[in-house]
Amino acid sequence: MPFKHKIVAYLGSILFLFGCWWLLARGINNPGLPEPRLALQGLARFWPELARHLYFSVYRVVVSLALALLLAVPLGLWAGRNRAVDSFLAPMVYLLYPVPKVALLPVAMVLLGIGDGAKMLIIFLVIFNQILITTRDAARKIPDQLLLSVASLGAGKASLFRQVILPACLPDIITASRVSLGSAISVLFLSETIAGNSGLGYFILDGLFRADYGAMFAGILTMAGMGLVLYILLHLFEYLLCPWER
Repeated sequence: MPFKHKIVAYLGSILFLFGCWWLLARGINNPGLPEPRLALQGLARFWPELARHLYFSVYRVVVSLALALLLAVPLGLWAGRNRAVDSFLAPMVYLLYPVPKVALLPVAMVLLGIGDGAKMLIIFLVIFNQILITTRDAARKIPDQLLLSVASLGAGKASLFRQVILPACLPDIITASRVSLGSAISVLFLSETIAGNSGLGYFILDGLFRADYGAMFAGILTMAGMGLVLYILLHLFEYLLCPWER
């Protein structure tokens, strides 16, 4: 799709959502669901403060996602191409994956305090397994014949991973990053509402406690915009790193 058409599609979707929001707010007629106009006014009124909270939220999400990718991708590639490693790793992953990592937030707060460390640790724990499992499954799907044909040309193990396995898995890794981004933002909101005095989650909850619903929805809009921009950046990375997928 041409770039101009994508912009028009995004603008159309935003206008449609705002229209549905306006109709719902008018129909409910409750201060707890203000019209989009009031939320946009709150966004303009609180923007300097919102920008500071946005910085902390973006930092926590991006660093947590980067650390998860840095550790989960190599481990997933290794497990996907090595049955012994996979047979050892898979039971631990399947046993730990259903455990609600958010329940460990009080433990993380006791160990690391109420700063960035505890929040980023919980986000990391939530998205690590998502990226690991997707990467492992993508590596397992690569046909052995393809690797043998490249190896017959003189490629070593390092070259196979760098030139065949990683490029073949890259689209699935980026897809896992998109899915994990939604989970990361959800966990970020929860962690910022429980502890600390910074971040968009804290700002939204503070607006609720002050019954300033315009400010509350301004924070929600900012968090939605943060997710949209990060999603677009991941799409840009896929466009640049996976030209064969265009």
